[in-house]
Amino acid sequence: MSRPKEEKRKPTVEELLAKAKKPSQLAPPLHRFYGGKVQIMPKCAVASPDDFAIWYTPGVAAACKEIQADKDKSFELTNRWNYVAVVSDGTRVLGLGDIGPEAAMPVMEGKALLFKYLGGVDAFPVCLKTKDPEEIIRACELIEPTFGGINLEDIEKPKCFYVLEKARERLQIPVWHDDQQGTATVILAGLMNAFKIVGKKPKESLITLVGAGAANLRTAYVLIRWGIKPGNILLVDTKGIIYPGRKDITKEEDPWKYELAQKTNAEGRKGDIAEAFKDADAVVAASKPGPGTIKPEWVKTMADDAIIFACANPIPEIWPWEAKEAGARIVATGRSDFPNQVNNSLGFPAIFRGVLDVKAKTVTDDMCIAAAQELAKFAEERGMHEEDILPRMEEWEVFPREAVACALKSIDQGVARVKPSKQELYEKAVAIIQNARESLKLLMKEGLIRKPPPEEKLLRQ
Repeated sequence: MSRPKEEKRKPTVEELLAKAKKPSQLAPPLHRFYGGKVQIMPKCAVASPDDFAIWYTPGVAAACKEIQADKDKSFELTNRWNYVAVVSDGTRVLGLGDIGPEAAMPVMEGKALLFKYLGGVDAFPVCLKTKDPEEIIRACELIEPTFGGINLEDIEKPKCFYVLEKARERLQIPVWHDDQQGTATVILAGLMNAFKIVGKKPKESLITLVGAGAANLRTAYVLIRWGIKPGNILLVDTKGIIYPGRKDITKEEDPWKYELAQKTNAEGRKGDIAEAFKDADAVVAASKPGPGTIKPEWVKTMADDAIIFACANPIPEIWPWEAKEAGARIVATGRSDFPNQVNNSLGFPAIFRGVLDVKAKTVTDDMCIAAAQELAKFAEERGMHEEDILPRMEEWEVFPREAVACALKSIDQGVARVKPSKQELYEKAVAIIQNARESLKLLMKEGLIRKPPPEEKLLRQ
């Protein structure tokens, strides 16, 4: 006779809070132990000092002359084709706010680590000692000859919209703001599959976006680009529902938020955050960390088979079980220890892999949509359910597929400098990503990357 299956014990709030704090406790001693997270390694063969006559002087001059004659050859004769600058002014770092460029460095290094491990991209932190949007754009212009792409990161709103828009106009390489486009990509992928599971048509549903920062404003734009009726979107900021005619939202101060205020909320709904939940089919929150930012009683007023994405870190706006008990059918968060993690890392490494592999001149919201569709398709093909709607970071096979989708969209939109076949793109992406993962594994195995001390020792430091 088989033993009855033991019900898994639900962790206490105290245990969850302790778990959320642990990475922050381990981070400073581990960063100190390794002295940072990324380094530069040679990629060419060096058998003897004689090789430097090729890689440096006098031989290197011949490569320089080829690029002088044709600047695009810098993508062939140097590693520019795989370089990305992670550019920040440190004005809106994670949940910390304006902490300055030096304090932003650990985040930008972390981004570079994810770029390499998940996408095989060589990314460099570039933290700027300025808050002036024109100087940030100019800095991007000045470093353009070195890089194949630029990832803007942790720049305050609404400045981040202006910097992205103008930099995309002025540069001939992809410029991307992960807090905007990366978040929107993964949210869209999650919503695609969530709506499939609950059996609703997203383009006929009411979607509420809680929080009107960079993430949700760009999510609104991407949802509209995908085909959601603007009037079916409700945006909520700290002062309540956004509607046409709200006097505190002006075109001069925030033209992007103002534009969305005119397009969204067709019914002209007004009121506080609670009003925005009524009859909503899906709520996407990118706002203040919880718990308690979203109340269970608000969830109860949503439509049947409700979808909630509570994306704040380290604590979601509402605990998943509270949302479920209040009637939500699908709940996603930004945390890896809960089902359905909405994580930007599913987006930017592969999207840049794709646009770099065709030497694209820009990256568009249509490429974000192509990436989202591939993410959703991958999860659907390998099997999904209410607690598994998105790929996970360890499912590395999704990244080459996503890269190919973005590369093909680049070619389709006429912004690719080269046009490899779908198979060539896939094989290249697989090889580069596997090389990055295997190189790290080998360095760890050989002790060239040291094993970290035990956690107990680190926590005592």
